[in-house]
Amino acid sequence: MSDTDKESRVKKWFKGRRSDQNTASELDTDKVAAPAPEQPTAPPAESEDTIEPAPDKTSFFTRLKSGLSRSSSKISDGVTGIFTKAKLDETSIEELEDLLITADLGVETVAKITAKLSAERFDKAITADEVKKFVADEVATILAPCTKPLTIETHHKPHVILIVGVNGSGKTTTIGKMAHLLSQQGHRVMLAAGDTFRAAAIEQLKIWGERVGAPVVASQPGADAAGLAFDALKRANQEAYDVLLIDTAGRLQNKRDLMNELEKVNRVLKKQDDTAPHSVLLVLDATTGQNAINQVSVFKQVADVTGLVMTKLDGTARGGILVALAAKFGLPIHAIGVGEGIDDFQAFDPQQFAQALVGISETPD
Repeated sequence: MSDTDKESRVKKWFKGRRSDQNTASELDTDKVAAPAPEQPTAPPAESEDTIEPAPDKTSFFTRLKSGLSRSSSKISDGVTGIFTKAKLDETSIEELEDLLITADLGVETVAKITAKLSAERFDKAITADEVKKFVADEVATILAPCTKPLTIETHHKPHVILIVGVNGSGKTTTIGKMAHLLSQQGHRVMLAAGDTFRAAAIEQLKIWGERVGAPVVASQPGADAAGLAFDALKRANQEAYDVLLIDTAGRLQNKRDLMNELEKVNRVLKKQDDTAPHSVLLVLDATTGQNAINQVSVFKQVADVTGLVMTKLDGTARGGILVALAAKFGLPIHAIGVGEGIDDFQAFDPQQFAQALVGISETPD
């Protein structure tokens, strides 16, 4: 991928002004968690970054379609099997409802889609391909209001982003990929290993830090997460970083402890900046299906979530759940990830996602 292509992809992701910000440099990979070297200053930008279409959209669409293969095969094959008659009738409508519900789109959402299809095409000739296109268009319409880029507000320096989610959802990897993209855009990024209950999470974030050229504030396993967040924000302020990404624990099985810990983190951050955290992103594992609804409900209550990131769209994903989440909660969907690679992470495109979900092969315009 050319440098021009990479820059275009980065602009697709994050929206914010760049002024006297630094680009990240690579660290010596033999050292773990060493502070990032002094970074060269990027030229100031005159206006907000524009959001541009990703130049490798077809390639990403192919990976997305592969990642959604579990859901898309179910929907595509099911629609083909149902719509063998010349006209749309009550039986085919009911079968389509059952199919879409089992694909995790949600009962209410499916009822609206099939009701509209029935109103427009009942007792009229319709093909399987026409049904797929209709469903894809309706899904894209549902998702469109939730499609928003993550805005980095430069009047908050640093812009504090709290990353929440259950253990194993991909929080740490998401932080690393976000740090990479933000650094490429010219922001100076610092990471905080706030999931102090898992030594593996701390070490993983340190590795990501050295990979993307971002310093990592970390402590020993078992340390106070709120105290670490406080120290990280203090250091980010002192060293004039633009963005602070804070990892958190995700012990959803103990809701009270989770709530208490996140409230404490928020409280100590506000001692230094009463507007922090400025973004709270919930990372969801796409393989969990309907469990994602419970996760959003809990974290929305305990952490005041401002946006979603969906990860692990890797072939076993139950991607229809993102449609149900959009309809139920209306939270901004900032990003999706289709693999472990640093480039397998892109801004959410509702039309692209909808077509991949129902198994339409053509790349969306």
